[in-house]
Amino acid sequence: MNPDVALPVLLPLLSGAVSLLFWRSRALQRFVAVAGMLGLFVVSVRLFLLTLENGYVTMQVGNWPAPFGITFIADMFSAVMVLLASMIGLAIGVYSLATTGRGHEAFGYYPLMHLLLAGCVGAFLTGDIFNLYVWFEVMLVASFALLILGSERAQMEGAIKYVTLNLLASVIFLTATGLTYGLVGTLNMADIALRLDASEHQGMVEVLAVMYMVAFGIKAAAFPLFFWLPASYHTPPVAVSALFAGLLTKVGVYALFRVLTLLFDQSMDYLQPILLWGAAFTMVTGVLGAAAQYEFRRILSFHIVSQIGYMLLGLALYTPLAIAGGVFAVMHNIVVKTNLFLISGVAHRLQGTYRLKRMGGLSRRHPWLAAAFFLSAFSLAGLPPLSGFFAKFMLVRAGIEAGAYVVTGIALLVGLMTLYSMVKIWNEVFWKKLPDDNNVPDNTAATESNGRLGLALMYLPVMVLALGTLLIGVFAEPLVRVMNMIATQLLNSSGYIEAVLGDNVASRTTTLLAEPKTPVGEGLAEGVAP
Repeated sequence: MNPDVALPVLLPLLSGAVSLLFWRSRALQRFVAVAGMLGLFVVSVRLFLLTLENGYVTMQVGNWPAPFGITFIADMFSAVMVLLASMIGLAIGVYSLATTGRGHEAFGYYPLMHLLLAGCVGAFLTGDIFNLYVWFEVMLVASFALLILGSERAQMEGAIKYVTLNLLASVIFLTATGLTYGLVGTLNMADIALRLDASEHQGMVEVLAVMYMVAFGIKAAAFPLFFWLPASYHTPPVAVSALFAGLLTKVGVYALFRVLTLLFDQSMDYLQPILLWGAAFTMVTGVLGAAAQYEFRRILSFHIVSQIGYMLLGLALYTPLAIAGGVFAVMHNIVVKTNLFLISGVAHRLQGTYRLKRMGGLSRRHPWLAAAFFLSAFSLAGLPPLSGFFAKFMLVRAGIEAGAYVVTGIALLVGLMTLYSMVKIWNEVFWKKLPDDNNVPDNTAATESNGRLGLALMYLPVMVLALGTLLIGVFAEPLVRVMNMIATQLLNSSGYIEAVLGDNVASRTTTLLAEPKTPVGEGLAEGVAP
């Protein structure tokens, strides 16, 4: 048992609680916010290194043996996701120092941000399907509260759509979890995997697989129930938008990869066509929505949807190369999409608007901001040698090898249309002359109360993430090796199961083989003893 796997969950919860104690002191709240994020990053790096060395790191809460207790487990996939979440949290924490007003801070901005990160990290590390639901609800509560901070009309309208569809997904998720327990009598995901493989009721197993796919697909903003995202992500303060863009939908994608590869790998032949065309429609509808927009954050919001399609394509193809490419797309998109939203916030600070038609001329006065946008935007479009190119190359190659020529062609076309949207922002915001009807001077930030220090705090995470985007492309080879390790672990679930159940694997398997098969009606009504 290694307590290091629980530290990334406990630390943001503790930081949030301490921040609440200092709610009267703005300075102490800010200090706790950045210190807590930095601490989370440090323990996440340690967990990643431990997982890289050992393959799996597990902890059984209260020393109750699996599957009877609560399990935390880190494999390479979850360790990478925790590390990325901590990095994004630290970037947003620093950025928030310059962009979060007193009103938002007085209503719990920093504790809510810690709670949201705890929910994300908890979802990545839990080995229990019901606790996965709990961590999703923690995220939902924190994200809804952050979304409505300020109580502006646009925020409330977006929040209603956001919470309604996410609550629908939660209901489907909870129903599927209850049915799963009724069928197999356990909530431990490793034990569920063993029992579902041994189940005679494969029709019911396929129904459960579809329910989980729909629930997580909604939370990932996949086609057709994605419209809550572009209706809401452009409404809150830009730091909140960036945090949502980087993490929230990726937790839904993570859950899809985890649950479908671990619990329902035997159902993938049935699910593949649904996932494949769902990925294609997600890519197309997202990029078409972006092409029609002329507001900075709305364009970026639609492109979150479009990029989710690439990630789902990796899962749908279900080959080692495709899984590795899908996970690479998740990793690169977390960094790039967060940074693009942060850059939109800097541009808004400088020119007072998010409307492209009223912006312009930033490349001449702020060349470093233009460089950061160039690296992030054209990485999103997949231009070599930036990080997005390698993700798309792996997915396109996997699609051709799998014979999915139509969907692969769609992915290439969507990449070109993504390039169109990024060029539109590039020209409108950075190269054309500032329109005469924009009365906000270009040095606004230097005259505000935060002064030049505030602008520097906004620039710092932007430049670090832009550099990270560049380094991911330059050092793609070692990262691809890590992605291949993740794909191997996801496609070979025996290692995960053995890490959780340990010496109990053989005995659990023997018991399952010896158990009399329960009719599906009785299993659902009474449950099966674990």
